[in-house]
Amino acid sequence: MNRTLACSVVGAAVVALDGTVLTVAQPALQRDLHAQVGQVQWTSTGYLVAVASLLVLAGRLGDRYGHRRVFAVGALGFAAASAGIAVAPGIRTVIALRVLQGVCGALLQPATLGMLRTAYPPDRLATPIAVRTAAIGLAATAGPLVGGALVSSYGWRAVFLLGVPPTLAIGALALASPGRTAPADGLAAEDRPLLPGPSSSPRPASGLAALDPFGALLLALTLGLLVQGLDAASRPGGALLACGGAVAAGVAFARQERRVAHPLLPPALLRSAPVVAGLAALLAASAALSGALFVTTYFLQDVQGLDPLGCALRFLPLADLMILGAPLCPPLQRRFGPRRTATAGAALLTLGVLLLSRLDATAGAVPVGAAAALIGAGFVTLMVTATSVVVHRAPAEHAGVAGGLQQTAMNVGPALGVATATLLLALVPDGGFVPAGGAALPALTLIAALALPAALALPARAVRRGTRPEPAAPGAEGQRCVRS
Repeated sequence: MNRTLACSVVGAAVVALDGTVLTVAQPALQRDLHAQVGQVQWTSTGYLVAVASLLVLAGRLGDRYGHRRVFAVGALGFAAASAGIAVAPGIRTVIALRVLQGVCGALLQPATLGMLRTAYPPDRLATPIAVRTAAIGLAATAGPLVGGALVSSYGWRAVFLLGVPPTLAIGALALASPGRTAPADGLAAEDRPLLPGPSSSPRPASGLAALDPFGALLLALTLGLLVQGLDAASRPGGALLACGGAVAAGVAFARQERRVAHPLLPPALLRSAPVVAGLAALLAASAALSGALFVTTYFLQDVQGLDPLGCALRFLPLADLMILGAPLCPPLQRRFGPRRTATAGAALLTLGVLLLSRLDATAGAVPVGAAAALIGAGFVTLMVTATSVVVHRAPAEHAGVAGGLQQTAMNVGPALGVATATLLLALVPDGGFVPAGGAALPALTLIAALALPAALALPARAVRRGTRPEPAAPGAEGQRCVRS
């Protein structure tokens, strides 16, 4: 169990660290590779689209073939992609390897919690999950500081080398750890009790039919074309074609989900109003946060001339408030209910992005830090509350898929937020990087405000205290797996 906990914690922390260290490295990467802002945007967006479209599919692969095996493949692939990016000769190679890194990250993320769920009994699961969550928070906080120091001293390539040793180590450890072999029906014995669905439901289809890979492909195509359409909107021709392709792929995805016996997105889950409201809140909040960080990073480095470490220090209140605020969210939910707690978080987030949008070229550390603190406090409050609603209010037979959808929203949102910011920066070239003179951060303020009606649609009262969704029937609790 100690090996499993170590693999889960390190894997989740490395993925979180990789996402935050890249933020401060992007301007240096752009200058070194002589790339355009839109191309640099795809170093983040390509990764996020790959992760978002494959999370649910990756979770089902873990259910079927063993979380430890899927985790090992993801960890070793993540290490290889990171090493490749560190020696990439051009921006196109970086983007391609970031997409590959996203595929491996999608394999890693559900498996980190799936392994814990299979290794620990339900009454002992809270502690390892808390350790994992704390590690993610620490990694997210350390990311900008570590990334800033590495970029300032050794260049942007050092950022990607940072994740190679730990992912190689945990991948090898996962392969070396004892595991059960899969029986003839293809279902991993270690995960057999965790297959989604009530025990009375029909036997899952064998092979690819139960995984819906075509649905995952259509979802990836829809997201990729949508982001490409936003990126190309400032140039004639390409935007209309990409957006039209996104609509066509989306319609095909919807038809695919209605036809297949085991859809990627179960209809019963999408009919749950609290779950949909929680996902909408997470989508808007993560889009606003990532888009705001993308724009402000360029403002601090290219306009104010700060180095990456100095830029990271300005964002430190955001990370600190996220870590300090996370333990306070459960008692706030119990006292005030999810609706009021999430609404307060959405209001703080919107106010923080609004304050960022009013910064001019002479803005000092205090206004930037104050806005960052509001964003951090608001985002963590909304994220923890909405995630709790999604997991606890989802139908018990779809609790695992609900966890995958929560992570999907947290990856789709940043992709759309960064793409929207890139589009508006291109449309306002003279004042784009100065928030008070541009259109990107005001638009992201409106996106943050969309989390308010979603928060108001959440349940007024919190569910009974606990870390797992309520079972549909006695004894069903031990048969569910919640992935993240």
